[in-house]
Amino acid sequence: MATEAKYSIVREVGRGSYGVVYEAIVNQTRSKVAVKRMHCNVPENVELALQEFWALQSIQRQHENVIQLEECILQNGRVFQPISHRYRKSDSHLLLIETCLKGRRCMDPKSACFLWFVMEFCDGGNMNEYLLSRSPDAQLNNSFMRQLSSAVAFLHRNQIVHRDLKSDNILISHRRGSPIVKVADFGLSKVCQGKGNVNQHRFSSACGSNFYMAPEVWEGHYTAKADIFALGIIFWAMVERITFRDGDTEKELLGTYICQGKELIPLGEALLENPNMKLQIPLKNKKSMPDDLCKLLHDMLAFNPKERLDAFQLEVRIRQISY
Repeated sequence: MATEAKYSIVREVGRGSYGVVYEAIVNQTRSKVAVKRMHCNVPENVELALQEFWALQSIQRQHENVIQLEECILQNGRVFQPISHRYRKSDSHLLLIETCLKGRRCMDPKSACFLWFVMEFCDGGNMNEYLLSRSPDAQLNNSFMRQLSSAVAFLHRNQIVHRDLKSDNILISHRRGSPIVKVADFGLSKVCQGKGNVNQHRFSSACGSNFYMAPEVWEGHYTAKADIFALGIIFWAMVERITFRDGDTEKELLGTYICQGKELIPLGEALLENPNMKLQIPLKNKKSMPDDLCKLLHDMLAFNPKERLDAFQLEVRIRQISY
């Protein structure tokens, strides 16, 4: 990035198997941006990078609760080539980049080939850290539920299924005073072909984070309604502040589960083993949520996807609850 002198890296803000995220400055305007660098040295990394790229570039109209892509830059050694800037490049050009990355680049693991995603900067960290550092607040919870429901409905209208919704993948921005949530991390997302109902598309590759995966994802036969199950886990955990400790990172994460002795079982996995299991909502305190919110969560976490709300129904229902 420094070769072009367009951006200056300030600090690293996140790191994972997907790549590294930095806070950076646009040198010309001095505005902040987030920059994600993904190493395209093996086919698996290329696939993650391209899925994120295709999802973000396919959205022609921005939504305030979905992270905004400013541009994507291909680094080949010391050469930096912008491959998108607000979607001005043609699909044929982008397909050529995809072919290049999936083919020749992967044959030489030592080549310095990266995709850099330049996105809007969110100053509030992720939703998990944000909520756990504050006292429970029903008004804030309600605002976050409305914003997230709107974001997922927007994605599904645009034929994008996220497939990895969790509080760690939702960022917080304070640009307008009150906190605004931003759905991010589209590495596991899928852009569905065609203009039909997104819920008619079928997926078979089980992916996501265990504690947020719907029962049918564990089986490897699912639709966009798996995103609604993940949102149900997030909403329930957010309202009651239910957390678990991640075994890999030792971080405390918002998420609901079933206890079997000392073992914590993801809710989707437990429902797959026992589809007739009755969910105890609320879990902690009957006064913690009104009946209509309890009913909403049950409808979001239904074992049978046909009985589960879709994103468009959820967007309407969430505005009617008394919470």
